Amino acid sequence: MQPFNPEELLRSLALELDTNEDPMNPMDTMGFEELTQALARLSEGKKCLIVLDNLSSTLEWDSIVQSLIGMKTSSLIIVITTRQEDIAKHCCKKPECTFRLHALQDKDAYDLFTRKVFRTKNADLAKEYPELLELAKMILKKCDGLPLAIETIGGYLAEQPRKTAMEWRKVIEQISVELEMNPKFEPIRTALAVPYNGLPYYLKSCFLYMSIFRQERNVSRSRLVRRWVAEGYSPDSSVADRYFMELAQRSMISPMQGSVFSGINSCQVHDLIYDIIVAESMGENLVFRLEEGCSSNTHGTVRHLVVSSNWVGDERELENTVELSRIRSLTVFGKWRKFYCYISHKMKFLRVLDLEGTEGLTGHHLEHIGEHLHLRYLSLRGCNGVTYLPGSVGNLGQLETLDIKFTRILDLPRTITKLGKLRLLQAGSAYSVQRRTLQWPLGACRCYKKSTVHLFGVNVPRGIGKLKTLHTLRSVHLAWGNATIKEIKALTGLHKVGVFGIDANNGPEFCSAISNLGSLESLSVRSEEGDLYDCLHSMPSPPKNLKSLKLYGCLKKLPKWIKGLQNLEKLKLDTAELSGNAETMQVLGSLPKLSILHLQVKSFQSEGRPITFQGGSFRSLVALHLSFNDVENESLEFEPSSMPELKVLSLELLNSKTSFFSGLESLRSIKEVAQRDDLRGRSERDREYDPRAGE
Repeated sequence: MQPFNPEELLRSLALELDTNEDPMNPMDTMGFEELTQALARLSEGKKCLIVLDNLSSTLEWDSIVQSLIGMKTSSLIIVITTRQEDIAKHCCKKPECTFRLHALQDKDAYDLFTRKVFRTKNADLAKEYPELLELAKMILKKCDGLPLAIETIGGYLAEQPRKTAMEWRKVIEQISVELEMNPKFEPIRTALAVPYNGLPYYLKSCFLYMSIFRQERNVSRSRLVRRWVAEGYSPDSSVADRYFMELAQRSMISPMQGSVFSGINSCQVHDLIYDIIVAESMGENLVFRLEEGCSSNTHGTVRHLVVSSNWVGDERELENTVELSRIRSLTVFGKWRKFYCYISHKMKFLRVLDLEGTEGLTGHHLEHIGEHLHLRYLSLRGCNGVTYLPGSVGNLGQLETLDIKFTRILDLPRTITKLGKLRLLQAGSAYSVQRRTLQWPLGACRCYKKSTVHLFGVNVPRGIGKLKTLHTLRSVHLAWGNATIKEIKALTGLHKVGVFGIDANNGPEFCSAISNLGSLESLSVRSEEGDLYDCLHSMPSPPKNLKSLKLYGCLKKLPKWIKGLQNLEKLKLDTAELSGNAETMQVLGSLPKLSILHLQVKSFQSEGRPITFQGGSFRSLVALHLSFNDVENESLEFEPSSMPELKVLSLELLNSKTSFFSGLESLRSIKEVAQRDDLRGRSERDREYDPRAGE
């Protein structure tokens, strides 16, 4: 259907229905209105199936829809294919009319490949060509379930005079070159290039930027969004996030959902599309990857430099390959090497330094970080060899994102208060330390009565309350008691806050601080001592805009202010011990916008009474996760008309006697029910933390 011409489309449909074989057919000269009338007349009483392939805009549909529905058929089916989800939803408002095509499953992909290569349905590589079996798997991994790619590459291999391991290995190693140069691969190249060429300019830059992450199977959504902002591709994170979703709707990236509760937190790009964008980005001197087998020829001006984990070159090779003074972003995968410190000093205009997950990196490697005066994004996430931030970080006056989550940093330097443009400070981990190693006041938090302390937050210095641009602050340890809380209270622009170490002593002051944060949308509170109710019950006025609330720790009763959270969408109660089943469910069920509810481990101690979800409650709930540990409930009951929008129900039972469920049939929107009778893992405190995990 490209280029799209409404008049020509109607003419072709009318000619298909017309039995007049006169070479001087009058429809050849008809205009749009005349063709619409002719189509209605010719289709009268007939059954028609119309397929509109590759619709590229809503305007195209709007220009022809009235002509199509005006056909006087006895039966009319219209099938539309498009790469953009918003177009599909525009053409048909009913969700059941929209179907997302998925890649082929492994077996189907294998069958298609062998049928194409060997011209038979029953080829068994394991028996007939055992030396080709692993190579076939590598080729199919590259095709990633894409039928066109499997057919094209399979057809190419079928034409080769010999089916040898050497020939197949050559195709695997040179697939990028073959895509670009081999006319046999033109169908793949065209199919993949058309949607890229159709991207608006602002999305092309964002999409090519993804070639940086070739080594990553899943690319973090938040990582991408923050880096796009730092590079100037987007004015702020909300616009960048919209770009991410637009790429997903255009099927340029595959959004990945960590869980129904974490939402879409990463994405993937098809291997063959990666090959194209890597070649395109290198051709435009946008991204250069130092990796095994890369060209050592001088590439001159390159904006983004990527050091892959398999690159074994040296300092001289690096300096001879790219002009370091022009580099705007440096991304390192794998192990830290000493000369990186030296070469990074030459990158005077560096905006992004992404060392996420880099092995062997320590604090002393970062002593001169303050020389990068243009730096906007610094990520040390997952670098567990880093135990401190040098004071020179205070020189980074342009810094907007500082991600030190899953490091061993306990204290932030005082100079952090100089970062006047900082918008996101992501910190904290989950590991144990000996009390004697801490330099914090021993009486500040009751958890310090123990010899071993579990840390989920960092200590922030006095003066951090001056960072008025701060949008996200998590996770902070309240070891300094009310002094730290007063700093948080001054950050009135905060949208997301996470804290650890709250207790009955600092609870009232913390509640007062939170009430002062009028823009707050997300709040996470974690405690290992006492009852969270005693810490949180005195909230004078909860934030009206709060959308996400996570409480970790003992909670025997819900604070009364929770029922006033009219905008709350996500609620997670983890390792809590709630009593008063009916009252608790009534409060939670009345929250008008609650769509995701996560109750985990000892969430309810209802003394053997049924856990009942009352009729008319949880009107907006879409996902429910229940994890019970040592709970002795007789049953779990869903009353009629409860949870009318529930789509996903997840149950985990450990040492629990909840064995009878009633009312599941009344969940009219349910699509997925999953139950596990054994958590098959350790408590959250003891789990291995993935540095690429979500927020």
